[in-house]
Amino acid sequence: MTTSAVKTPVTDYDPLDMNNYSLNKLPKRPLSKVGKFCQTWGLLIAAVMFVLLSYVIQFPILDAKQQIMFGLFATALFLWISEAVPNYVTSMLLICGLVLTGLLKAKPAMATLGDPTIWLNVSAFIMASAMVKTDLVKRVALYMILRFGKNAGMIFMTFLAINIILAAFVNATAAKAALMMPLFMVVSAVYGAPGTDTTNNFARNLVLHNLLMINASCNTFMTGSGANLLGVALLAGAGVSVYYFDWFVAGLPLVLAFGILSYAIGVRFVFPLTKKDREPKLEGGREALQKAYDDLGPVKKNEVKAALIFGLILLVWATDKLHGLNSTVVAMLGAVIMLLPQTKLLNWNDVDIPWHLMIFSAGAYSLGAGLTATKLMDVLTIQLMEALGMETMSYFTLYAVLTAIFIASHFIFQSKNMRTIIYMPIVIGIAQTLKIDILALAMPVALCINCCWSLPFNAKPNAMLYGTNKYTMGESFKYGFIMSVLYWVLLLIAGATYMHWMGICPSFF
Repeated sequence: MTTSAVKTPVTDYDPLDMNNYSLNKLPKRPLSKVGKFCQTWGLLIAAVMFVLLSYVIQFPILDAKQQIMFGLFATALFLWISEAVPNYVTSMLLICGLVLTGLLKAKPAMATLGDPTIWLNVSAFIMASAMVKTDLVKRVALYMILRFGKNAGMIFMTFLAINIILAAFVNATAAKAALMMPLFMVVSAVYGAPGTDTTNNFARNLVLHNLLMINASCNTFMTGSGANLLGVALLAGAGVSVYYFDWFVAGLPLVLAFGILSYAIGVRFVFPLTKKDREPKLEGGREALQKAYDDLGPVKKNEVKAALIFGLILLVWATDKLHGLNSTVVAMLGAVIMLLPQTKLLNWNDVDIPWHLMIFSAGAYSLGAGLTATKLMDVLTIQLMEALGMETMSYFTLYAVLTAIFIASHFIFQSKNMRTIIYMPIVIGIAQTLKIDILALAMPVALCINCCWSLPFNAKPNAMLYGTNKYTMGESFKYGFIMSVLYWVLLLIAGATYMHWMGICPSFF
């Protein structure tokens, strides 16, 4: 009896091919047991929770309307956290609940979808779509890696610069992660960690630092993320205006210092790199990136048009303190120009607007309107202040405590929008109660909105990059915790120095 040899199938997998690292080719992680339980029983639990908190359990400090509002508030938070239903469905349920319980009239409850911040978001996504469709963003990223990424250290600094630049153009962190991931996966392969089944300290540092900066870079610009705009909208509701220029001047030094120091600490102490780790292991990596760049061809007319239009919008935003033009209207004009048939940049089918995010945001604004109408947040703020003894705290202590709590909250909550909805009204209430300038407390807190980098469930980019298998959850937590402490320390230094010189913060001492 003879046996034929078993032939091992030949694979044409190329670890330097950027197409191998698209989202649909990453390994899928199954839903956890907790996730399955929440999807099965979460809606029923939410219904029971609402009835108990609104009508059964009595809270002496709340009146009848505040009690119902508290029930809606807690139920919405549970649904947002558990993801028993999609977040936009929770927002729609919340709006219905506010109207049916008589806390808000139908028109103000539903008018939040037309809030100026929603329009600013929509316009920003339209302009970002033009950046992506014309390949301008991809060209800039590839050019910078090829031009400046000459060695291991410069590769990290180049990715840092790319992330900050992209934060001005693309306010969706998931889109930035999808764009950046093939680039740093190819670089990881060059430095000895090809594919999604191998890793080393170089790859751990590179992917985790990019995750850090995909999120942290959003703190540079007022339009860096939808959560930033949500915070701006909540401040506007309290009568406080935030200028694009002021946010940029406050955010840029902080983010730059954080990006550089987090790299240095990561490669020196968290996941140390030896001299050998810093040397390329695989030939052809630069050629693969060069091929991807060459495939884009010469700079196209539409890329130039998109760059000029968006550059002009950024210039007008950056000088808003001089002319006072409404940032939402400026963004809408930019979107209109890009959509004009005469411009030939975009048609409506090319536009990628996450309408689920818009509906989620509308629900969040309705929640804010309900909290304001019932004065529930005023009551809860007073209770929090009494519990923590905030009435006797110095400004420095308040600054340190409020920013520390907000940064630490990302270890629990999965949505920066939700964290902003909960926390910003509390900060505003504390400032109003203590007769402190609202911006003096709210601006430092706002610069922590995008601190959500420690665990895979904290934000969409985290889940996406966790799928690369370059690090474990424990390694992610370790890296994220250390960097969160670093960010908080830098924020304290910023408040004591240049943010004080800008007139945002009073003297600490």
